[in-house]
Amino acid sequence: MDLQHARAVAVEAAEAAGRLIRSGAGGALGVRAKGRSGDVVTDLDLASEKLLLERVLTAFPSHTVIAEESGLLGARDGEWTWLVDPLDGTNNVAIGLQAYVVGVALCRGGRPVLGVVHDPVAGQTWSAVRGEGALTSSGARLAPPYHATPHGPLLAWTQGYAVSRGDAAVLGLKAGLEGHARRMLQLWAPLLQWAMLARGDIDGFVGYRAEAVDLPAGALIAREAGIEIRALDGGPFEERFDGPAEDRSFVAAHPRALPALLDVVRRSGRAPTP
Repeated sequence: MDLQHARAVAVEAAEAAGRLIRSGAGGALGVRAKGRSGDVVTDLDLASEKLLLERVLTAFPSHTVIAEESGLLGARDGEWTWLVDPLDGTNNVAIGLQAYVVGVALCRGGRPVLGVVHDPVAGQTWSAVRGEGALTSSGARLAPPYHATPHGPLLAWTQGYAVSRGDAAVLGLKAGLEGHARRMLQLWAPLLQWAMLARGDIDGFVGYRAEAVDLPAGALIAREAGIEIRALDGGPFEERFDGPAEDRSFVAAHPRALPALLDVVRRSGRAPTP
């Protein structure tokens, strides 16, 4: 498998999808409800996903794809699986907030080996191949510096759609983090928050039972940029999509900032298990 070729295909597809979204974001969106959690889907989601699926499956017809709207395409237990998030931040687009991205990941055995995140608003793309670092659109390596934060860190938060609003663990964890942080972002676009962490725009990112399609591309890019990611109890974390939701709870930060953030998580009433 030529991962550099796969990266090129994924980058070109994500950027083409981004142009489609950008051109349509100011028009009629065709917004409708999705599921029972208050989420929405738009015509842009569907058009972007169609484009991405065509590009990926034309280049790799024997591969499996799991797409945000279409679900599973191909064999469930295939060696190579693409994860496609055609519009991460749909709720933002629906209210006119320009904070959304396109995400694509290629996984082998459930573990991402390639991740691409494209921001149509900024016209920027970030990508990573496992073990080879993370790159910007210009080909420069991502390497976020460590920032001392005397007034508290700037953190981001995400949680899965199935997590209830009254979840006691979430309420305790978020209260502890908000008391510790200078600000805590909830952008409804976790892949964008991963990119911000990989660039050094924010100091840490905490997730609780994150969505499977959203996680691998952004987490791989952040890890390859030098970000350290742990489970909520401080143990090892793998950015897999094929495990239970409990395995997709994480704390991520620059290695020098991570111990303090993990301490806040521990003191926020969380049990050792995610």
